Amino acid sequence: MKRYFQPVEKDGSFKKQKDQLTANPSHSSPPTSNGTGLPPQTEEADGSVKKDPLKFMSWNANSLLLRLKKNRTEIADFVQRLDPDVIVIQEVRIPAAGGKGGSKNQGELKDDTSSAREEKQTLMRAISCPPLSNYRVWWSLGDSKYAGTALFVKHQFRPLKVSFSLDQTRSSALKHEVDGRVIVAEFEGFRLLNSYVPNNGWKDDATSFQRRRKWDQRMLDFVLGVSDKPLIWCGDLNVSHQDIDVSHPEFFSNAKIAGYMPPNKEDCGQPGFTIAERRRFSTILLQWLHKEPEQDCGYTWSGNPVGKYRGKRMRIDYFLVSETLKDRIVASNIHGHGIEMEGFLGSDHCPISLELSPMQDAS
Repeated sequence: MKRYFQPVEKDGSFKKQKDQLTANPSHSSPPTSNGTGLPPQTEEADGSVKKDPLKFMSWNANSLLLRLKKNRTEIADFVQRLDPDVIVIQEVRIPAAGGKGGSKNQGELKDDTSSAREEKQTLMRAISCPPLSNYRVWWSLGDSKYAGTALFVKHQFRPLKVSFSLDQTRSSALKHEVDGRVIVAEFEGFRLLNSYVPNNGWKDDATSFQRRRKWDQRMLDFVLGVSDKPLIWCGDLNVSHQDIDVSHPEFFSNAKIAGYMPPNKEDCGQPGFTIAERRRFSTILLQWLHKEPEQDCGYTWSGNPVGKYRGKRMRIDYFLVSETLKDRIVASNIHGHGIEMEGFLGSDHCPISLELSPMQDAS
């Protein structure tokens, strides 16, 4: 695989631009009987169907509903300029459908209370307008306003399958991960994995170090288990691989919380920059990733502009591609920069993007 990033100018454009695509809006995935997790597929008005998307955007929105309330125009302008075929979102932070104490439908938005209905209507209105109306949407949501992921695919493209678990066995693929942290879209030429990786936390307990260790092992198992097709892994991976991936390596290496020292030195430091996390990430990369030469090319997360984290930044959002896709990379960019978080669209993470060249038919 190849890990690629280049900073971009303020306009956030891809190197190549295509005509604006329009389509009939469809914003939730209704029940299906084909076992693929896909809504019923229909031809576009002009009869066009495209096999594989080429332009991708990933963004940790830090509450998609809040962003669409406060930054809707800015987001719409950005998506309009970038014109991605696929958008993947992390930290949707919208609860799954289902009553309190009952089973949840993690593929549907909560609407069983007046406030939930109002929030759902606000969100649906926003994504029913261009440019987001050009996309079909899949959700994987948590039980509360926490975590969650979303997948937006232009109507001109038809995934062969959409699943919601790192376990790709037939019985488990359509089940959702806890907190809705994964969406996997399979296309003809590759799989796309959108993931919101659990934060490592500060302590060696079940909700911090132990949870992250289990996740990283499952991620390694997933990578090894889907080797029949190239893979694009993207999202908030919650790890900065090397010193170049953080603005202040010494600060992050020595970060700690008062009154607690991890039992193992490898677990010390800022979550996302501990030796243990970086080592496990390297193990995953060795299975399938060709890493780009080191270069100072920006960060995707920025700390609070007020306080000790002002100016402290990390690269924890990535597009990682299989070795067989690396020669097709046209551009892979970070779209935010600076202490003042220009281009972050209101979140604490900025969007990132990837563009591939079309696959050449064998002759």
